[in-house]
Amino acid sequence: MRSDEFLKNVTEIGGPSDPESAAGVTRTVLDNLGKQLKGGEAADLAAQLPAELQEPLHRHGSEAPLTDDVDDFLRRLADQLGEGVDPDTARTYARAVLSTVDAAVSEGEIGDLRSQLPAGFAPLFED
Repeated sequence: MRSDEFLKNVTEIGGPSDPESAAGVTRTVLDNLGKQLKGGEAADLAAQLPAELQEPLHRHGSEAPLTDDVDDFLRRLADQLGEGVDPDTARTYARAVLSTVDAAVSEGEIGDLRSQLPAGFAPLFED
């Protein structure tokens, strides 16, 4: 999936309606997702995404992963996305990005990714 197709999909399934905002939200979600992953999983996931979307996942490679539950993840997203974004809106945006990730990468990679996340993240991968 190309970057423009990825972002178009994010906007169509609940992300921000303009491409620039969708790109910013996508990078923020991927950045925070990368903070949750260990053992090279962020690099494995990034390898299957468009080049323009890989950097946020690589940013935290040497750091110890966070062990946030989905509510902490969404609160952090809402804080980073700024004014007017509450945890419910962050959930909608995260779901748009992560369900697009689900469509863009292999089933095996999604299985590996989801195995590193708490169970509460599962609904975010469904469109």
